[in-house]
Amino acid sequence: MRCPKAYSGHPMMDDVRHFPEHAVGSNPPDAFDTRRRAFPIAAAIRPLSLLSFAVAWWAAAHLASNPQILPAPDRLLAFAWQELRGGALPLNIGITLARVIAAFAIAMVVGSVVGYLAGRSPRLDAVIDPWMVVTLNLPLLVVVVLSYVWLGLNEGAAVLAVAIAKTPTVFITIREGARALDPALKDLETVYRLPLSRRLWWVTVPQLLPYIAAASRSGLSITWKIVLVVELLGRPNGVGFVLNLYFQSFNVTGILTYGLSFAAIMLVVETTVLQPWERRANAWRRRA
Repeated sequence: MRCPKAYSGHPMMDDVRHFPEHAVGSNPPDAFDTRRRAFPIAAAIRPLSLLSFAVAWWAAAHLASNPQILPAPDRLLAFAWQELRGGALPLNIGITLARVIAAFAIAMVVGSVVGYLAGRSPRLDAVIDPWMVVTLNLPLLVVVVLSYVWLGLNEGAAVLAVAIAKTPTVFITIREGARALDPALKDLETVYRLPLSRRLWWVTVPQLLPYIAAASRSGLSITWKIVLVVELLGRPNGVGFVLNLYFQSFNVTGILTYGLSFAAIMLVVETTVLQPWERRANAWRRRA
């Protein structure tokens, strides 16, 4: 383990430099290799699970024998292709996705910053916590309706309503992560007089990453569901608006097509972005 030149003359850092790396709380190589070999197995199981879901769905649709109740997967694919060629499906999914990204980003930034500050300051936490508890337990419908009443039926009100509904859960997760920061590393920051930027980047952020990843995984799935409610109540486009139209005509095929299409996109994001990020964020814990 090498240390920066700025601290290489310090006797404590000399001890750290000569300390054997294999003794710093690392797992045996065979245990880590076993976990790495488990990832391909899990990757193979996921498609089989989705295939079994499709087979069960097809069997249930065949038994129902009524497309108005449960259409078969091939009917949904045909309807999705028709909507895709007409441009309605990508347009509405793109609009909803943009709202999800905007509201998710606002909730993550505000919830993370305020949660970290509250976790490090008991006095600040005592001030903010009652507000967050009230917001967390306020019915979603109330938040959406008030946003539309106060700000009007516009994009700002829609995104703000979603961000307000999601921020308290991010706040709680990050606050617990800030409370769990290792005090020994805090002492190390003081001893070596690290500047604030290096304290955050080298010490604080790596410890908070598992909590940020957990808040992101749970937050993204909840955020897009909230966005659908917001669109259903007060927007003239988006997946929620289309679902409301198909609900009025009792078009189950259309409802399932748009709902499952957006869920498929979220599944891809979860599998290719969030899960690998969470494994990477928790890698240091598996080696500890």
